[in-house]
Amino acid sequence: MSENTSYYERHIFFCLNQRDNGEASCAQHRAQAAFDRCKSQAKAMGLSGVGKVRVNKAGCLDRCAGGPIAVVYPEAVWYSYVDEHDIDEIVQSHLRDGVVVERLVTPPDVGR
Repeated sequence: MSENTSYYERHIFFCLNQRDNGEASCAQHRAQAAFDRCKSQAKAMGLSGVGKVRVNKAGCLDRCAGGPIAVVYPEAVWYSYVDEHDIDEIVQSHLRDGVVVERLVTPPDVGR
C-alpha cells in the first residue's frame, strides 16, 4: 500500500441507533439484521479485509428521516434501504463493482 492508498477501498457504516424516547430510529427498522446481512455477504464474496471492504456499525448518523441509513466511503454515498434484497444489491453493485445503486440513494435534503 502506498501512502496515498486508503486502508480499505470502501467502508460502509450502518446506523444502528436506538432511541428510547419514542422517536424514530434505524434500530426500529431491522438495521442490525441489515448490518449482519451485509457483513456476511461481503465475507462470502471475498470482499472483506485490508485493501477491500469494511462493514461497520455506527451510532446515529443524523439522517433519521431516511432511515434505515447506511453510508459508503470514500464516495460518501448515503443509502436508504428496505430489505435484504436492497442490501444484496448494495453489496454486489457498489461494494463489489463500484457502481452506485441510484434507486436507493437517500435524497440530499433528508436529515433528521
